[in-house]
Amino acid sequence: MSELVGNLLVAQSGGPTAVINASIAGVIQEAGRHECIEEIYGGLNGILGMLNEEIIDINEEKSRNIEGLKHTPAAALGTCRYKLDFKKKPERAAKDMDRLFEVFEAHNIRFFFYAGGNDSQDTAHKIHEQAVARGYEMRVIGVPKTIDNDLPHTDHCPGYGSVIKYNSATVMEVAADVLSMATDDGFCCLIEVMGRSAGWIAAGTALARRQPGDAPHLILLPEIPLDEEVFLAKVKEAVAQHKYCIVVVGEGVKNAAGEEIGADKSRVDAFGHPVLSGAAEYLSGLVQHRLNTKTRSIKLGYAQRAAAHYASLTDSQEAAATGEAAVRAAVSGQSGLMVKIVRTSTHPYKWTTGLQPLADIANVEHLLPRDWISEDGFMPNEKFIEYARPLIEGEVKVPTEGGLPKFVVLEKVRVEKKLPARA
Repeated sequence: MSELVGNLLVAQSGGPTAVINASIAGVIQEAGRHECIEEIYGGLNGILGMLNEEIIDINEEKSRNIEGLKHTPAAALGTCRYKLDFKKKPERAAKDMDRLFEVFEAHNIRFFFYAGGNDSQDTAHKIHEQAVARGYEMRVIGVPKTIDNDLPHTDHCPGYGSVIKYNSATVMEVAADVLSMATDDGFCCLIEVMGRSAGWIAAGTALARRQPGDAPHLILLPEIPLDEEVFLAKVKEAVAQHKYCIVVVGEGVKNAAGEEIGADKSRVDAFGHPVLSGAAEYLSGLVQHRLNTKTRSIKLGYAQRAAAHYASLTDSQEAAATGEAAVRAAVSGQSGLMVKIVRTSTHPYKWTTGLQPLADIANVEHLLPRDWISEDGFMPNEKFIEYARPLIEGEVKVPTEGGLPKFVVLEKVRVEKKLPARA
């Protein structure tokens, strides 16, 4: 295959993670090693910014800032939750795709990298297919990202190790606080974590348990329908034994009818899903009312995915490596693929990167296996612990200023627009 020469565009989409910028740094740093890549551009706010021709010149950024992305949270290029929905909005999606390729051609984009989760990989897949159909020579590679850890075919997703490291530490700290206040009257604290359909994040807090009796005492997973009576009995038992009970609640936990107990059906997100607004709060009220036990609920929210100050070094290194591998794959002539992490050994932990067709990834959710969960459904078992434990190892060294983390802010020098404004 003849060498493809042209410009590179990298963008991010969906909810950020503590290490998504490490992936972007990996793309940029590896791109600088290949002469066939002429200009390196960043798309602002994902696919939405690209439609508006909002592109920045990465070559104008200082090299130390690119390296600094590896310890900087959020999405340095900006993100979005915009979907090319050919099923529900075919006319708009077709118009958007035409516009995207006008932007690609105007800026001679021949290498495109999209970092994101399920919907982002679906977008990358559609762009690859359209490039082939239109005869436009461009290499498209997906870079995995999601704290939810629900992408298939990869051992795990960059972002996951850091979120369970932070959440597990938070559970340990909250448990110590609650235990110090626990009296014979008992205390129940419910900690809500992210994970709409998959319980990977909630399950990860089991790493906080170092000996029998440690918190969390119960973990509620979206994969296991919640029997409220059994749940209340478990809480009562834990309080009687330990004087307190710490419950980790996956935000998407469902009742016996399969309905999300924290769903606010009066509000929907960008993809039409009911907004999840308080599973832990609902259960806190249930415990208070039925058991007459003092309760508190905590919602970790954005803090859990933004905690770059306590990111996993393993996670950060893997995130950067997926970005580097994406560029190498594209330069070698490959397209329509997502980089995946391949575990080659657990004891000791070793890994490498591989590639998987985007068609196998797009819009497919990988849930927590049932045989990784205890028989009663309230705790992941040793199979999960063995899987997750290596992912939180090591700490990213974050520079500080005035006693606080010093993060990087990109200059974001805009590339001159060449097209009329988007209609």
